[in-house]
Amino acid sequence: MFLDPETWQITFLSLQISALATFISLVIGLPLGTVLALGKFPGRSFLLSIVNTGMGLPPVVVGLFVALMLWRSGPLGGLKLIYTPSAIIIAQVVIAFPVVTGLTTAALQALDPRFQLQLLGLGASRVQMILKLWHEARLPLLAALMAGFGAVISEVGASMMVGGNIRFQTRVLTTAIVLETGKGNFDLAIALAILLLVITFLVNWALTLIQQRGAKR
Repeated sequence: MFLDPETWQITFLSLQISALATFISLVIGLPLGTVLALGKFPGRSFLLSIVNTGMGLPPVVVGLFVALMLWRSGPLGGLKLIYTPSAIIIAQVVIAFPVVTGLTTAALQALDPRFQLQLLGLGASRVQMILKLWHEARLPLLAALMAGFGAVISEVGASMMVGGNIRFQTRVLTTAIVLETGKGNFDLAIALAILLLVITFLVNWALTLIQQRGAKR
């Protein structure tokens, strides 16, 4: 199996899609989580409730919603993204960004509120204060990144619904495992599952090493 070019094509596609989805989720979730943690505005509690609900949203529900949006008769059907890697990325972003947002909010709210006042009192700008708060909360923020990546690399329902599990186009490791299990190829399904676990472990191991080095500083 490990000499099969198709296996590596599926693996690289899985990594590309999940890495890009995690990055986009971080770009969206980090600022949004910061606003929810530090801001005081009407509707904040309602937005926090939506984010917290999104953290536990079933992937199959996300897949259904995104599929309806991207389907030919849907509002975004003209973009022709259904059954493409882009559709999977969109679905995975919807899954991951509430996780990143919610954990970012919790990480920043755990900091001492007096620290913000101290930074502002020393003449720090709003942007400088936020950057310093991110630095102080870097360990839980890295945990948020790992949680976001874990949510998308292991997801199968949404990827199957919006990607279609098309060979050489949208087939990723999780959907390939489901396919091989359905065909009764349990040995290949187990091998793919082990490969997925190894990749997930290596990525999280690297992020954990970075996290622990930051903890020693």
